[in-house]
Amino acid sequence: MANQFVNRTTRWRLRPAERRTLLIAGDVVAAWLAWATGIYIWWANGQWPLAFPDRAYIAGLPLWFHLLPIFWMLLLVELYDTRKSTRWGATVRGVLMAGLVGLVIYLLVYFTSPPRSLPRKAVAVFFMAATVYTLLWRYIYIRVFTAPRFMRRVLVVGVGKAGRAILQAIHDLWPPPFFVVGALDDDEAKWGQEVAGVKVLGGSERLLDLIQEEAVTDIIVAITGEMRGRTFQVLLDAQEKGVEISTMAAVYEELLGRVPINHLDADWLIRSFVDEARVSGFYRLGKRALDILGGLIGVTLFVLMFPFVALAIVLESKGPVLFKQPRAGRGGETFTIYKFRTMRPAPPEHEQGRWADDDAHRITKVGAFLRKTHLDEFPQFINVLRGEMSLVGPRPEQPSLIAELEKRIPFYRARLLAKPGVTGWAQINYGYVASVHDTAIKLEYDLYYIKHRNLVFDIVIILRTFGTIFGGKGR
Repeated sequence: MANQFVNRTTRWRLRPAERRTLLIAGDVVAAWLAWATGIYIWWANGQWPLAFPDRAYIAGLPLWFHLLPIFWMLLLVELYDTRKSTRWGATVRGVLMAGLVGLVIYLLVYFTSPPRSLPRKAVAVFFMAATVYTLLWRYIYIRVFTAPRFMRRVLVVGVGKAGRAILQAIHDLWPPPFFVVGALDDDEAKWGQEVAGVKVLGGSERLLDLIQEEAVTDIIVAITGEMRGRTFQVLLDAQEKGVEISTMAAVYEELLGRVPINHLDADWLIRSFVDEARVSGFYRLGKRALDILGGLIGVTLFVLMFPFVALAIVLESKGPVLFKQPRAGRGGETFTIYKFRTMRPAPPEHEQGRWADDDAHRITKVGAFLRKTHLDEFPQFINVLRGEMSLVGPRPEQPSLIAELEKRIPFYRARLLAKPGVTGWAQINYGYVASVHDTAIKLEYDLYYIKHRNLVFDIVIILRTFGTIFGGKGR
């Protein structure tokens, strides 16, 4: 009977990953409806026939038009962040920006192509329809699937340091990813306390009763020390009743896209990067091929822009056009990184072991623009072609800073397990840092990437990097 009760309550309560899948499916439908609308308008040509064009007509259309729905999905990639996808304001801005970028790109192609070679009306209709249909679907998604009756009902076991961290993380997300019915802890001194707005309801002996009373669907175990045998047994009983059991670290990763470095066991590094994060030879080969392709494109753009950027730099301040500095690569191996110079020159010893914001007063006007648009990063494609860097990975850090940060941040050296990148999961989610605290948070993103890296993940990061650039989110 208990199993039936739990299954009935969980049927429509979606996990964060299931919500993302549903969101993508709805966007796909909206994109193909826009494609059909564009074809209909193209075929109608002002006559408004009642019948839809036949297969022969559709098959005769140029291939690029059939690829517009895929292009539209790529423009929306920044909106698949779970935090943005549930906020209406961010959704509207993102969808309207995608529609505008799509139209601008098409108009550039249209006006540089031979006259009458491309259909202006059909493409304009597609982007307008895609914008409207996507906004309509996103509104339904936010209104319906973030409602309490569709949310998982969660009970947190353990309100020590780890439990407080996950409760605070859930509290800081809006809309919340699920509804927390309460927390349990075997320390009687904590009973009745509130942590991040959640009340500690008692000890583990209450767990099975609360599952029934509160229709609990999930339990988050936030116990980092030794677990009592009684607590372990009651968790097994809950799992037999159909309740899903997750660890604090797993939920933290799923919700925030980073690992909780301050709440991990000493052997976590071995388990994660030996057992779980080993990469295949196919991934290494595919990643290097992607690096070479991207590096060639990047170096070509670098060569084309170099005369103009170099002139702007030297006209504003004296000094070299390119900035060079030693950085630590994979395994701590040192290499020289290249960037366009964005600051007034300083003595060589002044450049080592300093945070990016320590010398903000030295940034030139041209340098500020280069940083804002990320154009200062283009010389790094030379490092990519040389194999010292990758397109995607943790940002390369100064060796002197690494030696200091290793002493102050747990697991910091683990970021050297991967080749550094021009862009990365930490860059698109957190940006640039200027303190040990910020560096620790950025490390959590870097380790998440290293643990979950694959070619699809790399491509998603590259696509979201374009969104960061177009949005002018450089430092």
